[in-house]
Order: sequence, then structure tokens, then C-alpha cells
Amino acid sequence: MNHYIIDGNNLIGKILKKKKTENKGSDREELARILNAHFAGKKYKVSLHFDGHENIPVLFTKGKIIYSRGRTSDEKIREEIDNTKSKRKIILVTSDRQLAEYARVNGCKVISSEEFGKEIKSKRRNDEESLKIKEMENDIEEFRRLFGIE
Repeated sequence: MNHYIIDGNNLIGKILKKKKTENKGSDREELARILNAHFAGKKYKVSLHFDGHENIPVLFTKGKIIYSRGRTSDEKIREEIDNTKSKRKIILVTSDRQLAEYARVNGCKVISSEEFGKEIKSKRRNDEESLKIKEMENDIEEFRRLFGIE
């Protein structure tokens, strides 16, 4: 099973339409919600890393959240890479060059936060389009039923 390790602070700035707010908790909640939707129905192990401490509980059902607690999230990510036996199954999401290079040297795949953000936005657009098409199909069926058209 592939294991996504996500540099959460790095991804927040790339994926959320607004700039980072003073309320880290709400940004973290929004990112977790987006990632929960993105990984729905997929079988991946996911670790979401944030600097600092947990301010408010964040619901992340598709993986675990790791707070750095007095260390940097980069240190915690390196530690997680070091402690993983199957490093080739790790997909690190970050735009931090030093962290990305560390992961590559250890045999991990690296996806930039920008690229991952585009992938998520593309999937969300496709999901929205599919939903609209389904609604239109339901409307057509309702129209046919109302007017007796076969």
C-alpha cells in the first residue's frame, strides 16, 4: 500500500484559495476536509504533518495528523521516512527542496505541493461536473415522466 506523507503547512499555502490566516486551526480543518474528500474510496496510508501543537481537534478520517510539538515538521517527516521499511512506497508531498531531496535519496517518490494541489482541484472539478451531469439526467427523466415522453 502506498503511503502519502504530506507537508501540511507547505500544502495549505498551495491548495487553499486564500492566504494562510491567523487561525491555523481553520486552515488545517479546511485542508483535512479537502484531503478526506480526495482520498475517499482510495486505499492509501496518509500522514499529514503540521508544525506546532494541536490547537483545536481536526477531523482527518483518511489518515493521521502528526504535530511537530517543539520540533519542526521537516524533522518529523524525515523521522517517519527513516522509520518506514518500504521507502519506495512513500509519496512525499512537499515543495521544500531540502526535504524533497532527502526523500529522493531514500528512494521515495516526491510530488510538489503545487502539482498535488492541481491534481486535487482537477479531481474536484471532475466530481462537480459528474454531479451536474447526473442532475441533468435526473431532470430529463423527470421531464419525460411529466410529459409522457418515452
